Amino acid sequence: MVQGSLIIVAFVIIAALMMTKKLPTLVALPLMAVVICTIAGVPAVGVDEDGVAIGWLASVLEAGTVRMGSAIMAVIFGAWLGQLMNKTGVTETIIKKSAELGGDRPLIITLVMAVACAVLFTTLSGLGSIIMVGSIVLPILVSVGVPAMSAACIFLMAFTTGLTFNIANWNTFASIFSVDVEVIKGFETYMLVATAVATLVLIFVEFKRNGVKFAFSAPVEPAKSGTQIGGVRGAMAMCSPLISIILVAVFKCPVCPAFMAGIIWILVWTSTGFQKSMNLLVKTCYDGITDSGPAIILMVGIGILFLAVSHPMVTAVLNPFLEAIIPSGKIGFIIFFSLLAPLSLYRGPMNLFGLGSGIAALISGLGTINPLAVMGAFLSAERIQGCGDPTNTQNVWTANFVEVDVNSITKRLLPYLWAISIIGVIVSAVVYY
Repeated sequence: MVQGSLIIVAFVIIAALMMTKKLPTLVALPLMAVVICTIAGVPAVGVDEDGVAIGWLASVLEAGTVRMGSAIMAVIFGAWLGQLMNKTGVTETIIKKSAELGGDRPLIITLVMAVACAVLFTTLSGLGSIIMVGSIVLPILVSVGVPAMSAACIFLMAFTTGLTFNIANWNTFASIFSVDVEVIKGFETYMLVATAVATLVLIFVEFKRNGVKFAFSAPVEPAKSGTQIGGVRGAMAMCSPLISIILVAVFKCPVCPAFMAGIIWILVWTSTGFQKSMNLLVKTCYDGITDSGPAIILMVGIGILFLAVSHPMVTAVLNPFLEAIIPSGKIGFIIFFSLLAPLSLYRGPMNLFGLGSGIAALISGLGTINPLAVMGAFLSAERIQGCGDPTNTQNVWTANFVEVDVNSITKRLLPYLWAISIIGVIVSAVVYY
């Protein structure tokens, strides 16, 4: 019991250091893994009677660095495709064409912008893509009379809607929960519907709250144009975000090959010569790796923490504590995880890109709750983190760009995001519990 108490205290201390930004997440996760193993009495080196390594140096630190290898590669290829979309003008063209469809009607423009953002972020990822899309979409929204705060919230909700069907994210979650990508896709379909509906409600509420007119006397002046593409080749290139999704969702293609197909597709339809295409391919590959760097190092930390809390000696110490606090029955499950969902904010214990990955593994290991139900509960809480966490780079950049307070965005979005999370927990209980 003493060991278990010390591990809980270590969790709280390191979590507090992360939340107060005294310790970066990429340092905190491996540190927490080592501290947990040390307290539980896991030796640094050693093998069991079958000759399998059980020391934390090999079984946690070494093995953890590659625990999420497939997810890391999916992030790299996804970022590569995203960079190609940005550099060839596909991203900008989709946004500009969407704005033109709205004409002089602010509500229609806002709805079309939200759909365009959602479609784009099924493929795009990383701060670079946020800046690329946001620097075009946000001025368009503000120019038709949408207040800055509302524009920021709508943009982030649309981004989160698309992220629900981002197949690189599917692969990440599949690695965390050790399930097939199809399982993640199945649950995320429910979350896509819930997030899309919440985004629509947000748009109508914000228009009513601010008295934005449904029609505008002057046509929209889109942001200054950069590289755009047109004609049949342009139309085919704009299908790029859908190619990888269709291959994975419909044809059951593995994630990385699906991204490769998307990369080839966009190169074919935007090519201006073989040598130029090859140069662009190399440059966007390097840029994609740079863009995905923060996510990759975070995944390394997640893999290390996951193996630490999954170590038999650690689970033996922590299981009695978890059995005492985890409720039994569907109603208890729904109430417990619905109330705790906001703890995904500030890198809290429900955050899958922080402590949550380890806690999810511990709860699943108890055997008292279907692991798929645990998956659903944590993916539901991820809605709040992905869109509302003020420590997210996308939230910070968006708030700075439109000159509003990042914490005010979180307060405005939290009711919608919490509602989505509760719906997700209920769905998880009904489908998996």
